[in-house]
Amino acid sequence: MRNIFIFIGRYFNFFLFLILLGISFAILIKFNQTYEAFFANNSNEVTGWVDRQYNDIEYYFRLKDANRQLAEENARLRNMLASSFDSPDSARIIKIDTLTKDTLGRVRKFNFLPAKVVNNSVSQEFNYITLYRGSNQGIKSDMAVIGPDGIVGRVILVSDNYSRVMSLLNRNSRVSAMLKKGNYTGILDWDGKDPQYVQLHGIPKSAQLNKGDSVLTSNLSDFPSGIMIGTVSAMSIDPSTNFFTLQVKSSTNFFTLQYAYIVENFLWNEQKKLETKTPKNQ
Repeated sequence: MRNIFIFIGRYFNFFLFLILLGISFAILIKFNQTYEAFFANNSNEVTGWVDRQYNDIEYYFRLKDANRQLAEENARLRNMLASSFDSPDSARIIKIDTLTKDTLGRVRKFNFLPAKVVNNSVSQEFNYITLYRGSNQGIKSDMAVIGPDGIVGRVILVSDNYSRVMSLLNRNSRVSAMLKKGNYTGILDWDGKDPQYVQLHGIPKSAQLNKGDSVLTSNLSDFPSGIMIGTVSAMSIDPSTNFFTLQVKSSTNFFTLQYAYIVENFLWNEQKKLETKTPKNQ
């Protein structure tokens, strides 16, 4: 406290000058309309600039909540798509205990669950993604995972609050895919090189192909059919099979992936249960 008084005493004349100067400016502005208008205009400019900077900073810190809200909204919109429903056989009476019907009597087949990406690798041959959503939130192994722009991978491990996803950029990943034009179906995998490109194999030579053709998930895959995978960027004939091998530019940017959607297939268990009962010798 003593040092503060010594400091004020030492610079008392300077502080008095500043106070008198401020009073002088206040009197000048108060009783002179020209200066008053000039000061008001400039003060508004300064205040507006400060407000803009504050809003920019506030907006930056709110981006996390904004992204979360957008992901939840997208999930709700996806759940309203017609592709999330299957039409039951109208020739039979079907009793449904756990599945949801819409107003047209269609049975919901898919449900989209938003999840935040908390870990993601793209530079390895075997890449994986960790999502902040697990068994406590209804996630199970083998669920498909898609992003805002296309497919992402498949759930392989689940803990209480996290799930581990085999990325599409994994040498062990296999996805049934088709060309939008002509519905030719093949197997999609990744050669472990460029994270922007995947490869589609098994397309017959009779297919009419062009660069830019869309590649989608087929109805033979674990994913909902018709989900975007990417576009054809190059094509070549595989001499060992005499089929096309297509270079496909992925529609999902794995470098910037922040949110994903885990796809719950309500009919998956029924399908797998039936397939396991198929006699091996028939």
